[in-house]
Order: sequence, then structure tokens, then C-alpha cells
Amino acid sequence: MTDSFQSIEDLAEGNDAEQKTKGRETVQQKLKTKETEIKVKEVEKEIEEKAKSQGLPYINLVGFPISPEALSKVSEEESRRLKAVCFFYDGDSFRLGAAERNNAAAEAVEKISQELHCQGRMYLISENSLKAAQKLYKILPKPREIVRGVKVSEEELNKYSESFDSFKELQDVIARTDVSQIVSMILAAAVKSRSSDIHIEGEEKDIKVRLRIDGVLHDAAILEKNIWPKVISRMKLLAKVKINIDDRPQDGRFAIIMKERKIDIRASFLPTAYGESVVMRLLDSAKENISFSDLGLWDKAYHELKHQIERPNGMIITTGPTGSGKTTTLYSILLKLNKPETKIITIEDPIEYQLTGVNQSQVGDNYTFAKGLRSIVRQDPDIIMVGEIRDLETAEIAIQAALTGHLVLSTIHTNDASGTIPRLLSMGVKPFLLAPALNAMIGQRLIRRICEKCKQEAPLTEEQKRKVGEIIASLNEENRRKFDIANAKFYKGKGCEACQELGYKGRVGIYEIMAMDAEIEKLIQAGKVSEFDIQRVAAQRGMLTMAQDGILKAMQGITTVDEVLRVAE
Repeated sequence: MTDSFQSIEDLAEGNDAEQKTKGRETVQQKLKTKETEIKVKEVEKEIEEKAKSQGLPYINLVGFPISPEALSKVSEEESRRLKAVCFFYDGDSFRLGAAERNNAAAEAVEKISQELHCQGRMYLISENSLKAAQKLYKILPKPREIVRGVKVSEEELNKYSESFDSFKELQDVIARTDVSQIVSMILAAAVKSRSSDIHIEGEEKDIKVRLRIDGVLHDAAILEKNIWPKVISRMKLLAKVKINIDDRPQDGRFAIIMKERKIDIRASFLPTAYGESVVMRLLDSAKENISFSDLGLWDKAYHELKHQIERPNGMIITTGPTGSGKTTTLYSILLKLNKPETKIITIEDPIEYQLTGVNQSQVGDNYTFAKGLRSIVRQDPDIIMVGEIRDLETAEIAIQAALTGHLVLSTIHTNDASGTIPRLLSMGVKPFLLAPALNAMIGQRLIRRICEKCKQEAPLTEEQKRKVGEIIASLNEENRRKFDIANAKFYKGKGCEACQELGYKGRVGIYEIMAMDAEIEKLIQAGKVSEFDIQRVAAQRGMLTMAQDGILKAMQGITTVDEVLRVAE
């Protein structure tokens, strides 16, 4: 009977043997895990090298925070077929990680780009990354029909657009409209009238709605104060900002996606004494980019700028206040220079319109113009566009790029072309670097075109004649011959249905093109240069000022003298 029991010593020996066996197994497991980790790292390194050789960016998605919104852009079924996942989406762009670079993955990027109306980029990932990302489909919320507060559909927009012929009828239409539909009605009026901005401002007794059409604000409607909370809540839901915050600024965005166009809307909410002020900017993808030849440049200015943009290096800067058409001018230059043998990269804030064949990037919280520009010059570009030169660091990098074989296009905030040089020098740019880097400066404004449907002759008043005479008094003999004021005819728009009774429809630029020459370079090298000195030298050389260019366009029946005086005097 005693044989059936183990002694304490036997039990202890058995435990020791078991512990040793478990210890050996633990060590073996750790070794195996370590070997697996090393193999995974080696594979990731191989994929990274492969990505470099194929000219693609690489990413390891293991542990990467992929949002449900991004993951859902490619279905699980499609993900397994393509061996790819969408791992990033922010409304402006998306990124697709593919285990193989093939036509199917490239077509998927193109298809998603068209569906979402935004730019996409392919990354190379490992099979391990792909499997890790695909596991997330199991916890992806199932799509379901829910009420998301508000939305504005194409059908809704079209229905409301048919309610009126002009934005001036908006007040009457709103009076017959349910409060819940007022925001849609205002958006419809803005789209129909080609407005660039909607302003909704709280005042003491009511709410004012104004539309900016062709650069000028027009009163559109008055809302009752008691409905304002409902209206602004609806706008905040659309823009995806916090409804309960009204004591500090907020910025949001949304889009109206139609069959053949997409309207991006950026909304800004600002607390004021009588409630929040809301401004919505409309960016219409259907708006065609203006070709270089359609900018509205005359004779010498056109050929001068054409010569400057065809140079292989140097810097061209457009200048003017916000809304003066600087970005449009740069886009038209890029369109003219965009060829298969040319690499163009931009850094913008924000990307206003997509340009086919151009690599466009957008600044962010940790991605400034200066940081972006440093990276761009390592991408072997021929042409670089920098949205704006705001500080010394950006200016110095742009100038260095211009001096090392790149054509650099950018903007700066000054009143006219002659103010560009003093502005850059005041930032701290060295004169000996600036002089050889600058090719040309473009001063510009936008003025309204006379509506062709209701254009009629309008003789000048004595006051207008006096002001026109002052503007053209400084012209040299060559340019003076263009201004035959004695026999010139001037026009205005009477107002009709086509222009919504405004007399104007569309806009055109007025410009001054100042190219660098030896005399201006001497002024820069001297270090003490004023706008007056530069303007004097340019005028002697025959440069038309913006005001003079505007008067020339008024004599051609393109705009009115009043419009030129409003913008350029």
C-alpha cells in the first residue's frame, strides 16, 4: 500500500523536473518570438527598399491608428481582392496601402479620387501590414441609415434655385420657407449667383445675409432674430463644429457633391456683440482655370511675362491683397508650363483647385511653407509654387531654390509690384541674394466686367474725365498713343436678368508687370530702396500701372471707369 504513495522527496524531484521543462519551453518560445520579430523587421526593411526603388512611399501599418471612416473607403471584399487598404482620409486626400504595385491598385486610387473628389496616393506595405489592417474590418461598424442632422443634396439645391431668378428675390422666398430649409435656400442663392462668399451677421435687431458676387458684397436678406439659433445650429451641424460653443471662433467645412461638380464650403464662426458672425467660402470645382492667354494682359505686359515664365530659373512673385486673383494667376502660369517633361510641385494653403499633372501639397499644423519647401527641393522639381512667402525662412529657401536652377512662383502681400522688393528686404533677405534671384513682380487687382447682355454707352462726367486725365498723365510717348481719350467711348451695364440686375458679370484682372533690370538691381544692391524709386524707374521704362491698365480696359468696353477708380485709385 505504501508503494502507491510518493514521498515528499519524490514529489519535489518531480516538481523540479516539471519546472525545468517549463523553463526550457519558455526560453524556446522567447527565442521563437524573437526570431519572428527579426524576420518581420527584415521583411519590412525589404519592402521599404522595394518602395524606394519603385518611387513609392512606404509605411508599416502594424499599430497604425486607422479610422473607421478611412477603412470604409475600400470594402473588405475589395481589400482582399486588391490586397490593399485605405489607411488615411481627411476630406482633402486619402492614402491607399497596397501589398503589390499593379494596375488594379492604381485604378482603385483613381476610382476613389473621382468618387471622393480628392487626391489619393499609393503607399507600399507588407503582407503583415495588410493582414493587421484587415483585422480591423471585424470591428468596423456596420453601415446603417441614420439621421446625421442636416445635409444639402443636389436635388434640394436645384429645387430651391428654381424658386427665384435673382438673389434679390431671396428675401421674399425666405418669408415663405420653413425655418429648417433657410440654410439650403441661402446656399442655393449663392450658387446660382456665382457668389464666392456668404456673410451672415448678427445685428442688434435682426440678422443680415450678404453675398459677395464678383468681389463686391450685396445685401440679400434679413432674418428675424428669433430664428437665428435654429439657423446657426443647422450651419454648425453641416460644418461639423460644436453646436454648444458660441464664445470662441470655430472653423469647419462641408461639401455639396453633384453629378459633375463638387462645391467645397469652408465655414468660419466668430463671436460678436450681437451673436455669432458666419462666413462661408464657396470653392466650386466646376470653375474653369483661366488660361494664360485669357488673363487680360496687354501687348508688352503679356510678352514680358511670357518671356519671364519661360526662363528655366529665378523667382516670379504676384502681389496684392486677399482676393485679388494671385492664386488664379499662378495657376494659369502652371497650366501653361505643365508639360510631360516638366515636374511641378506646389505647397498651398489650402489647395483651391486640383491641377492634373501637378503634385500639390497642403500646409498643416506641423507642415509649414518653410518645411514643405525644404522637402520639395529634394524631390527634383523643375518648377515650384509656394502659396505665400510669409517669413524670412520661407523667403530664403525660395530664393536659394531660384538660384539653384528652379523656377519659383509665389505670392506676397503688398499694395503693388514696386512694394515687393522693400517687403522682402524688411523681412531680412540679403540684397546680394535677392537681386539675382528675382525675375519679375506682378501687381494685380480684380475688377468687374460689364455684362455683355445689357452694355450701353455711358459718356464720362467731368469729374471722371479729370481723374482719368490724372491717371494717364505720367505715360511715356509709346503708351500715350494707346490712350486716345478724345475719341474714346466708355460703357456701363444697365442691368438685366443675365447679370441679376447688377450691370456686371464676371471679373478680369488689371496688372502691372515689373521685370528686373540693371537699374533696379543697382537699387537693391544699394540696400536703401523705396517703392517710389522702383516705381519711377519702371514707369520710365514704359510699365503700365494697374490704374492705367484698368483705364485701357475701360476704353475697350471691358469695364467701367467707376470700377477702375473703386479698385485701383
